[in-house]
Amino acid sequence: MAVQTTQKVTASIPKFYDKTLLELLRHKMKMHLKFAQKRPMPRNAGDTISFRKIVKLEPALTPLTEGVTPDGNSIGMTEITAQTEQYGDYILFSDKVQFVTIDPIVLEYITELADQANETLDILAREALNSGTNVMYAGGKTSRDDLASGDVLTVTDVRKVVRFFRKNYVKPVANGDYACLISPDTEFDFFDDEQFRQVADYGGNVKPLLDNEVGRFHNVRFFMTPNAKVFEGAGSGGEDVHAAIFLGKNAYGITNIQGEGDVESIIKDLGSAGTEDPLNQRSSAGWKVNAFGTVRLEELALVRYEHVPSV
Repeated sequence: MAVQTTQKVTASIPKFYDKTLLELLRHKMKMHLKFAQKRPMPRNAGDTISFRKIVKLEPALTPLTEGVTPDGNSIGMTEITAQTEQYGDYILFSDKVQFVTIDPIVLEYITELADQANETLDILAREALNSGTNVMYAGGKTSRDDLASGDVLTVTDVRKVVRFFRKNYVKPVANGDYACLISPDTEFDFFDDEQFRQVADYGGNVKPLLDNEVGRFHNVRFFMTPNAKVFEGAGSGGEDVHAAIFLGKNAYGITNIQGEGDVESIIKDLGSAGTEDPLNQRSSAGWKVNAFGTVRLEELALVRYEHVPSV
């Protein structure tokens, strides 16, 4: 159904709305995409992209013999393929609205479209990350359905994740630190822990803060996202189980079309549909992603920590 408004507007602003949508899309945060490798695909290159991962060389512990050329080593490489898909949506406006002056009602809907586009891409990336193979459960539990009230994120478990990364040669992802994406409820609990260094307690020697960063502890920077994964009613007593995603360098990658960025904004003014709209009754605003995919590249650089916040 078309959205209607009685406010009269005057003539010529598709470019304004188009620019507005692009700016909103550019600046809204997509936290689950923030630490990804970004790989643009050439136009007309199909719907799949391959990531190549070099296999770690083992230490060369055998002494060299004088005058004898050793056998040497060979390059090991793993190819990981990502499938891309198109995504998009739009809103129809009736002829009561013309894209002619800056109509605040239209602008509100364009803002909503930008939020929708960002949330769509964020959730798509989130689902890929939450399918990783490395899982840790709070409170020493061994499965999701064993988790219960009180099994919160602790600083001890944060240290265990960092130990796991370091033992597996996982490099930090942001300014010498690893990253962790947490829900607002997890953030609320963690701020009660005296060992957790809150942003306010960083002092004068802090590294530059990153967008949505809420604190740092033991070489992990924590970022709040309202789109954090929640397994509703999955705990032993029907509690909601939250997932905190710990990330190292090159844990995952995302794709887009080369030269287009993540999202294309599409504005259609009255009369642009030709015979499909013979009375010039419809205009529209929308967005489209021509090719988007998320792929996990290094499972050792990704840990899903499942827990039950106290609130």
